[in-house]
Amino acid sequence: MAKQKMRAEQFSRISDLETLLAELNANLAGANEKYLESASERFSKIFVMGPLRSGTTLFTQWLANTGLVAYPTNLLSRFFGAPLVGAKIQQLLTDPRYNFRNEILDFNSDIDFSSENGKTNGALAPNEFWYFWRRFLPFDELDYMPEDELRQKADLDGFRNELNALANIFEKPFAMKAMIMNQNIPELAEQFDKPLFIWIRRDPVYNIQSALEARKRQYGDINTWYSFKIKEYPYLKDLDPLESVAAQIAAINRSVESGLAALPNHKKLLVQYEDFCQRPEHYFNEIARRLVEQGGVSAETVPEYSGQMSFSNTNRWRSEEYSQDDAERMYKAVSVEN
Repeated sequence: MAKQKMRAEQFSRISDLETLLAELNANLAGANEKYLESASERFSKIFVMGPLRSGTTLFTQWLANTGLVAYPTNLLSRFFGAPLVGAKIQQLLTDPRYNFRNEILDFNSDIDFSSENGKTNGALAPNEFWYFWRRFLPFDELDYMPEDELRQKADLDGFRNELNALANIFEKPFAMKAMIMNQNIPELAEQFDKPLFIWIRRDPVYNIQSALEARKRQYGDINTWYSFKIKEYPYLKDLDPLESVAAQIAAINRSVESGLAALPNHKKLLVQYEDFCQRPEHYFNEIARRLVEQGGVSAETVPEYSGQMSFSNTNRWRSEEYSQDDAERMYKAVSVEN
């Protein structure tokens, strides 16, 4: 597994698009700076943490659909280098307040709860927003830095200010995936007075299977590493795929648990994927209660829950390479070893 394989065609980047976006965002950077004048922390920031393939995309789609939060859309992601300008453009094109005689009604505002390796469809569907994150994080070989090095080299102040300004433009708490900092939670938490960290945890056996399937979709086989290169990556990347993925998921869960340990209850929430699928309204209420408690939203602005009453649980064993018993034994083994 020494060499990183090319992505499958449907996941490959489009070079012309990359060039256009780089040029556009560079030219908008000056305008983006002007909107930073409103960077006080008025609203909560919700950070979705947890392992790859644990249900974070479904959860983020659901949360976006509740109307409780603002979030990075596929449209906003095009403005990763100038998101405040992008937010204003998104409002101009999609906010009903600015709809003049139905001139522009072509954007898909429906969220259909489908995705492929985290990618969603529709201009206003949630986006992972990793290009935005990487503007501020100087990660290189690994998607991790020791805390002192991260504080010294990363532009955490710039990240905080842009995120605060984004929430202020939308006038809502801002929710986003944050798994790129699964192993740097304390450094992220200290940037905000009103953060809410949500840890999505899934039955590890099915989490393992889903991660192996993601490898196959992304690269055509199960041997190539998929997702962020955590600090254990050098030791895990060349292991047997089952051991590699099991240890990857175990390491992430340990890091998230450790990173959240010192936070007060109103700044964290554990969401068990299987339970969330059965009763999403319960988690809406838990999130809303924490946001109100930390002063990141007023009780009067919390909408009535009108979302899904349940989701289909995708925990079915499908793997042809390994048995369910193999996955159970391996996760127990790597959990004991570490």
